[in-house]
Amino acid sequence: MNTSEKFVITINRELGSGGKTVAKKLAEKLGVPYYDKAHLQSLEDKEGLNDKEIERLKSKKRTWWPDLKKIVELDGGFAVSIYDNLPNYAVPEKNDTDEKFRTEQEILKGIADAESCVVAGRCSFVTFKDHPNHLNVWIQSPLAYRVERVMKKKGIASKEEAEKFIKEVDKLCEDYAVRHTGASRYNTRNYDLVISMEGKTEEDAVDLILKHIG
Repeated sequence: MNTSEKFVITINRELGSGGKTVAKKLAEKLGVPYYDKAHLQSLEDKEGLNDKEIERLKSKKRTWWPDLKKIVELDGGFAVSIYDNLPNYAVPEKNDTDEKFRTEQEILKGIADAESCVVAGRCSFVTFKDHPNHLNVWIQSPLAYRVERVMKKKGIASKEEAEKFIKEVDKLCEDYAVRHTGASRYNTRNYDLVISMEGKTEEDAVDLILKHIG
């Protein structure tokens, strides 16, 4: 991957692995925008983006994202904070439709067509597998590490409850990926770099990614 040209880095991860934090810190280090489900949800809710609207934008201008981004910024920016306050905001919803998935994929492709970025989740390891300048990263952690982190982040009282929550989310995320893409999140062949967070900080993971890029 060449950072002197337009690029996209995807960070897909297990719940409680710290992958989202890694993605944010990496974007900051590289000086590029970071996007995740909350940003996409904001665009769908606040700006009314859907399949038809994206097609309309594309018919007017192939690289439509810069113009829409200006509108978003003038409109007060992304309304991501309201989603960050929800306990399960990063978990696929059971009512996520094929149309909603297609909309998210088109938004991500439109963004990556216009600018370099770091994307967390949203089956982005499949979305950008044919992108000419991409890096797909998988972040994983031992269950004990994930349990401890989820207990702190989600305010869950017991290890048993946290482990149950993690397993439920793992199944939801895997089912979501397979249903919409036919690909498993756990197949390491889908990634260019796999990082285990055992014994590492988020900064360590960022450094590993930057070292891999060269």
